[in-house]
Amino acid sequence: MNTQTSSLTIGAVAKRVGVAIDTIRFYEREGLLPEPQRRASGYRSYSEGAVAQLRFIRRAKHLGFTLEEIRDLLALSADRQRGVKAVKQRAQQRLVAIEQRITELQRVRDGLAQLVASCPGHGKPEACPILRALSDEQVSA
Repeated sequence: MNTQTSSLTIGAVAKRVGVAIDTIRFYEREGLLPEPQRRASGYRSYSEGAVAQLRFIRRAKHLGFTLEEIRDLLALSADRQRGVKAVKQRAQQRLVAIEQRITELQRVRDGLAQLVASCPGHGKPEACPILRALSDEQVSA
């Protein structure tokens, strides 16, 4: 086995994956990345597997998975019996949550667009529909 590719420093891993060194340490503390072996000098020594796992974590985060969900996905990816089915279920749950968030953001956007359209952009602050809506105690859901 080539020792240059099987024994990487934390800096080399960070550069290859495109994350900060502190991010790698954080993932180790959170249990998302196993504690690496140490060299005689005390420096961390990572394998190609760590690079792949960090890329997995990074992609999952970009898809909106939380760290807890990523931890579950990592565990499920090693589960040969029920892994794929459970991963699909987790992804479906994440998709539903994202769709709900999109619906909520569209509702907020539409409400804000109405306020912007009704504001003349001049006059006294008390007459501003945007300020009135923000200070009104009766907030519509």
